[in-house]
Amino acid sequence: MELFESLRVNIGSARLQKKLAGAKREKSFTNFKNVNRIGIVWDASIIADLKKLTDFVQVLRTKNISVEILGYYPGKELPETYTTVKYLKCFKRKELNFCFTPISNEVIDFVSTPFDILIDLNFKKCFPLSYVSSLSISKFKVGQYGSEEFKSPFDLMMDIKNYSELEKYLSQVIFYLEMINGSENSAGNTNQSIKN
Repeated sequence: MELFESLRVNIGSARLQKKLAGAKREKSFTNFKNVNRIGIVWDASIIADLKKLTDFVQVLRTKNISVEILGYYPGKELPETYTTVKYLKCFKRKELNFCFTPISNEVIDFVSTPFDILIDLNFKKCFPLSYVSSLSISKFKVGQYGSEEFKSPFDLMMDIKNYSELEKYLSQVIFYLEMINGSENSAGNTNQSIKN
């Protein structure tokens, strides 16, 4: 069964690469003070992280930044706590096609939203979430540093030793985003990596 699923993911990945070859995205970032809207891609199978994310969203709201979170939950029914959070939308496994590509309206809307910043919290490299982050037209994307750096969809890559400490990861993301200042550091054609 695992081999068959792996084959389906490989097909989905190949189709994603074809889509990316024709996709255009306007990259830009000059100063965190100018950010109005942030999108977060989250592995919603880790239910305990919702409280940490809620705290993070509250901090961003004090800075007048609106936040939308798109999560992937592999179960059949969403946990009740997820359905009460207004800024959280989730898609489930039944909303994936044969190649594990998300097909829900929530995903289509999220991918086509030009967030000022996209923060990827897909630490297990789940393909449906990688698909979302890769196709997102967000102006600046932040995510995990990986071995295939040249294929990364991210403009800023974080290499933090323990990704299980979500609060630390998020605080480091904001710390480094606040350090970027001025057009000389704005996103161009090169990716930036930060190791910690």
